Amino acid sequence: MVSSKAKIGNNTLIGNYTTVEDDVIIGNGVQIGPNAFIGNGSRISDNVTILHASAISIWPNSISYANEPTTVEIGEGTIIKGMSTVCRGTTYSFKTIIGKNCYIMNHVHVAHDNRIGDNVILTNGTQLGGHVIIGNDTNIGGLVGVHQFVHIGSYVMVESSAKVSKDVPPYALAGRNPLRFMGLNTVGLRRKGIPPQAIANIKKAYEIIYDSGFNVSDAMKKLSDEMEMTPEIIAIVDFIHKSDRGIIPKI
Repeated sequence: MVSSKAKIGNNTLIGNYTTVEDDVIIGNGVQIGPNAFIGNGSRISDNVTILHASAISIWPNSISYANEPTTVEIGEGTIIKGMSTVCRGTTYSFKTIIGKNCYIMNHVHVAHDNRIGDNVILTNGTQLGGHVIIGNDTNIGGLVGVHQFVHIGSYVMVESSAKVSKDVPPYALAGRNPLRFMGLNTVGLRRKGIPPQAIANIKKAYEIIYDSGFNVSDAMKKLSDEMEMTPEIIAIVDFIHKSDRGIIPKI
């Protein structure tokens, strides 16, 4: 059931028993499996794959939502596997965004007003609350629950079955319950081509933040006074200064 009002690009395949509503824009080379739902407000870029029984741009789980015209934007090359759900935005920001070349596995829920960066992996059963922000090149393990309004930085690895209720700063390896900073996501950083000197600088920055004996505010001042403001260090400083929920503690 494909609406004649939907705008659909070239070389796009739509499977059996899939519904595409009126206010939908689908790019070129998109593959949509059977039994999927592509709701009003869907904005799907080129070469996206959405597999069986997934539902895109469904109503947000917000009691104040009153069918305002909001959207879901999915970046080029992203894969959304079977039985996953993506909510459209609310009037808080009017959109939910999933970046380019993300890999979203089975039974994942992306809630309203989320901002998911590029090259993000959400493993089976990941459940994101509303207004969650995830940076680029981050990997969230299976069955992870992320509290609403949590921010997770770029190049982060969160281990499976974790409960994320505080912000996770960039480049971190996070695990245990309650969630703890367990060091750097060293394997991920190396795979992404981060130079060894940059990794060493990141490690030193987190030693100041977590091991200096100072509170976070004083540690941030010490970091700013003692370290060169490379792009990686700036990313850490900016993230922590903007954190409303506070960052995860150390193991």
